[in-house]
Amino acid sequence: MPELPEVETVRRGLAPIMEGAVIARAHVNRPDLRWPFPARMADRLSGQRIVRLGRRSKYLLADLSSGETLIVHLGMSGRMQVSGSTLGTFHHDHPAPQKHDHVVFDMEGGARVTFNDPRRFGAMDLWPTADIERHWLIEKIGPEPFSNEFNETYLANALKPRRMPIKTALLDQRIVAGLGNIYVCETLHRAGISPKRSAGSLSRARAGSLVPIIRDVLSEAIAAGGSSLRDHRQADGALGYFQHGFRVYDQEDAPCVTADCAGTIRRIVQSGRSSFYCPQCQR
Repeated sequence: MPELPEVETVRRGLAPIMEGAVIARAHVNRPDLRWPFPARMADRLSGQRIVRLGRRSKYLLADLSSGETLIVHLGMSGRMQVSGSTLGTFHHDHPAPQKHDHVVFDMEGGARVTFNDPRRFGAMDLWPTADIERHWLIEKIGPEPFSNEFNETYLANALKPRRMPIKTALLDQRIVAGLGNIYVCETLHRAGISPKRSAGSLSRARAGSLVPIIRDVLSEAIAAGGSSLRDHRQADGALGYFQHGFRVYDQEDAPCVTADCAGTIRRIVQSGRSSFYCPQCQR
């Protein structure tokens, strides 16, 4: 599942093509993905200008001139592919239609953005822009990691009453938006905190220290184009490469890279997900 860096990388790739541009024609090639598409979605999108292309947690948000916002979730295998336009120094011609091209946006000027999703775990919806924070997918999401609301005091207060493992707490989208398994593992290793540690047992200072580490990990991942595991690709089809810098994620039995640590990375399962950590330097 793409996490915040992957979705932000896709947003940045799409913005030069879509932001401020008009959707000349939208084509919806099936009635649903994970859930049914909204009624008359193609008609409601066609002819609308994308005023702003934003992101909330793991969702892309395209604010339209109609006063509605298109919400896009990439799911497990969804890709937003650009063709008929130049990205950087490369021109991408329109490819032949593919079996899993479920939604196609033909933009004025000739560019095309295609949502391809083989597993169909992605989703799209339309919702009034002025009321977007009350959409059922978004209304309970916590603060964005780069926002002013996400600070040391906030996180310390949010974690204090939690008796769950810190790994589970940081994956809770109600506490902080956009974090997934990969970047929580990487954050906890840099912080020297075991994923098994109770969230509420952390001191205020140690809980607060996670804020800049989370931001550093996410910033580095965004700069690297995300982590290209399984199906993720950038809007121009390129691979991200943050996975080449993983310190713990998917590094089971590898030596710990922390200076002066002779530990070995271990894998455990928490709430059905793999956690990778060093038992020696993460306490």
